[in-house]
Amino acid sequence: MRQYIFGTGLLSAITGGVTLLRGLKNDEPFTWRTALAWLSWGITLALAVGAVVDTRRARRGRVIAGDSPIQKKQGKLLKKRLAR
Repeated sequence: MRQYIFGTGLLSAITGGVTLLRGLKNDEPFTWRTALAWLSWGITLALAVGAVVDTRRARRGRVIAGDSPIQKKQGKLLKKRLAR
């Protein structure tokens, strides 16, 4: 489980969220740029979580979506799991 939690995508999404939260403390007005930053952060977090879910499914031998970046590595991940 720690390999998923400490993945670079998830860590960067979390640190990006912390940065956005710190920006809210400065009493600056909420502008369209801030809204886009929050939207971007949400998309980044969703993609990072999706990659974790796809990796876990691939390692367990389940079929993953064809548009996933993990799809090409699915066989390799399954072989690694079966070798244990």
